[in-house]
Amino acid sequence: MDKFIRIRGANEHNLKNLDIDIPRDKFVVLTGLSGSGKSSLAFDTIYAEGQRRYMESLSSYARQFLGQMEKPNVESIDGLSPAISIDQKSTNRNPRSTVGTVTEIYDYFRLLYARIGIPHCPKCGKEIKKQSVDQMVDQIMAMPERTKIQLLAPVVKGRKGEHVKVLEQAKKSGFVRVRIDGNLYELSEEIKLEKNIKHTIEIVVDRLVVKEGIERRLADSIETVLNLSDGLLVVDVIGGETLTLSSSYACPDCGISMEEIEPRSFSFNNPFGACPECFGLGYKMEFDEDLMIPDKSLSIAEGAITVMGWQSCTDPSSFTYALLKALSKEYGFDLTIPYEQLSPEIRDILIHGTNGREVKVYYKGQRGEGVYDVAFEGLIKNVERRYRETGSEIMRQEYETFMRITPCKACGGQRLKKTSLAVTVGEKNIAEVTSMSVLKLYDFLKELQLTEQQKLIGEQILKEIKARIGFLIDVGLDYLTLARATGSLSGGEAQRIRLATQIGSGLVGVAYILDEPSIGLHQRDNDKLLATLKRLRDLGNTLIVVEHDEDTMFAADYIVDIGPGAGEHGGKVVAAGTAQEIMACPDSITGAYLSGKLKIPVPETRRTPTGWLTVRGAAENNLKNIQVDFPLGVMTCVTGVSGSGKSSLVNEILYKTLARKLNRARTIPGKYKEITGLEQLDKVIAIDQSPIGRTPRSNPATYTGVFDQIRDLFASTADAKSKGYKKGRFSFNVKGGRCEACSGDGIIKIEMHFLPDVYVPCEVCQGKRYNRETLDVKYKGKSIFDVLDMTVEEAMTFFENVPSIRRKIETLNDVGLSYIKLGQPSTTLSGGEAQRIKLATELSRRSTGKTIYILDEPTTGLHFADVHKLTEILKRLAEGGNTVVVIEHNLDVIKTADYIIDMGPEGGDRGGTVIAKGTPEKVAGQELSYTGQYLRKYL
Repeated sequence: MDKFIRIRGANEHNLKNLDIDIPRDKFVVLTGLSGSGKSSLAFDTIYAEGQRRYMESLSSYARQFLGQMEKPNVESIDGLSPAISIDQKSTNRNPRSTVGTVTEIYDYFRLLYARIGIPHCPKCGKEIKKQSVDQMVDQIMAMPERTKIQLLAPVVKGRKGEHVKVLEQAKKSGFVRVRIDGNLYELSEEIKLEKNIKHTIEIVVDRLVVKEGIERRLADSIETVLNLSDGLLVVDVIGGETLTLSSSYACPDCGISMEEIEPRSFSFNNPFGACPECFGLGYKMEFDEDLMIPDKSLSIAEGAITVMGWQSCTDPSSFTYALLKALSKEYGFDLTIPYEQLSPEIRDILIHGTNGREVKVYYKGQRGEGVYDVAFEGLIKNVERRYRETGSEIMRQEYETFMRITPCKACGGQRLKKTSLAVTVGEKNIAEVTSMSVLKLYDFLKELQLTEQQKLIGEQILKEIKARIGFLIDVGLDYLTLARATGSLSGGEAQRIRLATQIGSGLVGVAYILDEPSIGLHQRDNDKLLATLKRLRDLGNTLIVVEHDEDTMFAADYIVDIGPGAGEHGGKVVAAGTAQEIMACPDSITGAYLSGKLKIPVPETRRTPTGWLTVRGAAENNLKNIQVDFPLGVMTCVTGVSGSGKSSLVNEILYKTLARKLNRARTIPGKYKEITGLEQLDKVIAIDQSPIGRTPRSNPATYTGVFDQIRDLFASTADAKSKGYKKGRFSFNVKGGRCEACSGDGIIKIEMHFLPDVYVPCEVCQGKRYNRETLDVKYKGKSIFDVLDMTVEEAMTFFENVPSIRRKIETLNDVGLSYIKLGQPSTTLSGGEAQRIKLATELSRRSTGKTIYILDEPTTGLHFADVHKLTEILKRLAEGGNTVVVIEHNLDVIKTADYIIDMGPEGGDRGGTVIAKGTPEKVAGQELSYTGQYLRKYL
């Protein structure tokens, strides 16, 4: 068996005919600058080919359902195993998907509850037992001998009426006695019941004395009772307690019957288990008063109501104004006083309506005037109706910005039916178990007390559950709950969950390809992750990990350094071997940073804050009602272990509040009391790694805005003026200058059945996107297409005499993107590249000195050298007096910050407080702070 994966002639994207042998069954790290071709090698070559060959082995019938895999641009790959990729992008954003369902732990829990759960009545909480006739006989025979009993069949339970027919039927069937509301009657006498009082009627089927030998008669009588009363039996013990037994899952007191319990009764994605109100989502979208009337200090006449369709109510000629005028007249309030000063009754009428009471509305429209009787339904109902009836998707999205997600009232956000929530194991229902953090859940399962029979049935299931929960703890996710929606996880968390699932499956001989699993992981949890990866390798798998993390490289068996530069300057193997060999290689930048030859310097001085922004009473998710001071005019790092509440504080509270107050965005911030110091800022900008555009039509030139200026430049050339071309002629998005054969895309998509879609260059324009007349217009001998085809480096020298254009292109060069083309489609950019284009766009703007920038883990996907560049950019952003707030685990970025806010001490419930704050030197001296302990060796 060959011990290597041998790759020959890989040319995918920017790879330069690359040849490499990667050892099998080892832990291999691929590293190199951002954009050097690591992902092209790992995902687009090795993974794509491994996946494709596996697919080829299936029948053509099966293949048509799987979509087709394109053959990567590579001459040959030998020694390849089936490949499984674990990356960040492929997490499920479906609101129905939770951590429990993704890891399949929830499926085991459903099975556990269906098999050993104890059902209770959802109304009175009484335990519900299902018994066969034999069990009932045994239970009655266990009473002391000579006990006198009556077997009663409850035919009517608490229903109004005379119930003549029921009594007639009982008499015809040959029964003699009946007990009504606790009193015995003979059926032969005339029984008159009050029509309007609730009655309970029980037919006396048999009267017995408990002694040996009555078993057969008892069994016959019980069967008769169960047939009469739908499975309920009342045993009236003379001079003792009354027993109620049931042959189906039904509460003897409330009469609520439950269906047979199956695993699907606990699935919130199945109508058998889902809450009927919210269909198992756990929440509903509802219009919210605070979003419809955001500024309550305004009066209605000044436009307090901002919801769609009601913005016109300040205009006296509109119907909404006439309606509000009529309401104010009828209920005696003033439209010119601030909304917050109106009485609660009046506000209730405006929001929830007049309860059917009509008001006279005088309205003068285009078709004449009149008086209408209108029963006002209230703002919420009115807008809900408009939302339901609109056919336009854009309007619908606009309405949704006024809606807030509220927990469903029926299930309280627990997603399941009442009857399913009434089933318990260890006195907890399935929703309570899934909302415990993984760590608490592990302890709960360890201390679970079960009966002997429950143990026999549930042992196997519990073993599986414990093992899988153990894997989640191993990858550092002990703070998550199984009920957490996967949509709210960070990329690194989602990836580690998939990692835990893979270990659970225990496959052998597979090539696992991972994309930076250490993202969002604190240094402290890195060892746990590495232990997990080694465990996968020791099972007998090949691990190929794209990673920039120092610890991971030292732990790896083999490192492949790809470079030397990025983009066009990359795509070659610079060095391959162990960490020691890489450090010895003079050409490897990675090696230089690993050995400490190159370092990111610690700044000599820390800047002093120009002011403070204070958040009080922060209580979103796991934040413990804390006060946090963010310094202004400096760079602040928010640090802490995974799940300690960094994102809740910065993204949910700080960013959303600032966006709402400064940028007038319609966001709903997390829970907090107040934020002071806002007057020192004028706008907030969040820079993340989301793509700058979803279509090939967006590119760095259009995003940074430099393309507008380039088009102006082309429109001002003598050629363009003589032909009468305006700047629109040079856009590939509108008719006129673009090639109409491919609508300015430059490529044409040809759909093939059973084969992947083929993209071919447009034969009319040869992929140049413009028609010939437009391409004839030249500036310094280059057409508009030639300019889009330039790299940033080339464009800098080309436009050196046009300062406005040069300034924008220069910033792209400063952030380390000298290698990308101006017209490179944004779909081909990596996350790190997209983020740096955003940073460059911000840097090229004139700074006001009152901007706050918020970045969430900006070092994702960045090599040491790129991180070095990033710290320089962040410094420049903060130099103009602007504020930079960064959530980060990378110690190289943390050590260059002016101020650190360290959250913790742990993740989940045990986090949510600030444990250290101040300069990096001060935090490094704190014993409590994990970040401080790791930071010491960097300062």
